[in-house]
Amino acid sequence: MKVIDELKNKILSGEQITRQEAESLVQIEELPYLFAGANEIREHFLGNRVVICSIVNAKSGYCPEDCGFCSQSSQFKTPAPSYRMKDIEFLKQSVDIAYQNGATEYSFVTSGKKINNSEELKTLGEVIRYTKENTNMEACTSLGLMTEEELSYLKNHGMDHYHHNLETSRSYFPNIISTHSYDDELDAIRNAKKVGLKTCCGGIFGMGESWDQRLEMAFDLRELDVDSIPINFLNPIEGTALEYLEPLKPLEALKIVSIYRFIFPQKDVMVMGGREKVLGDMQSWIFLAGANGLLLGNYLTTSGRSVEDDLKMLKDLNLEPESHCKTH
Repeated sequence: MKVIDELKNKILSGEQITRQEAESLVQIEELPYLFAGANEIREHFLGNRVVICSIVNAKSGYCPEDCGFCSQSSQFKTPAPSYRMKDIEFLKQSVDIAYQNGATEYSFVTSGKKINNSEELKTLGEVIRYTKENTNMEACTSLGLMTEEELSYLKNHGMDHYHHNLETSRSYFPNIISTHSYDDELDAIRNAKKVGLKTCCGGIFGMGESWDQRLEMAFDLRELDVDSIPINFLNPIEGTALEYLEPLKPLEALKIVSIYRFIFPQKDVMVMGGREKVLGDMQSWIFLAGANGLLLGNYLTTSGRSVEDDLKMLKDLNLEPESHCKTH
């Protein structure tokens, strides 16, 4: 299609598309052409390089925030487990398992507005150092609205990335969260960038937002110049404020992936939570639609697809984990 070819060629020549041009992609209904364009962009800039991220829910539940999608909020009654910070030996074992499974990046995730306990911070520092000394995985954390000083402490222990999602656009944010602001989310990312960390920042799709709001968030992320963009699809959990929503249809979810690839041609666009629920048998299509990364293993409070199935999928597609690629 003409509009896809024009925008694809613009991107391949090193330019960026505008918000108006991104809006024109939303109007496209011939999705195979859109996917093909996004896939060509991915192959041009990233080749067969794939980022494989795994996570551990290091501290679960008891969260005072009211994020409408989250089963760990204390304001909802859900089946999600609640426990304090896991001990250092458990976390080290989880690092070893992720490394053996082939992860290229490992993230320690905690519930709550932020980590504000010095002992918990010390534990995370120790396990990050263990990760860097015993594996070639990059170390990441997702700890909430952290300060520059706290993030600097973890960086000094070897942390490479900081993950913190915007969740949704500024205009839709009040529909999802009221206990902190969109600007708080932006500040967390800026704090990570100030101390020299790579930033992993995206959102959750299928929470009732419009296409315009999906683009609104995308262009905020582009202005922030984040390093990787995790795309999550809402898996409505019983007991949460969003339990009544229907999951996205597979083709709409893949369309989001493709349009984000057009907006972020050289960044890591990763498909994370909700892909089994939303995509089902079409999970391998995330790469054909332009993604170059995925979450391997279980999520925070729900189970993921088997590691063996995901690794076989990557092998069948001739895709290679990042740490084994020359373009690391």
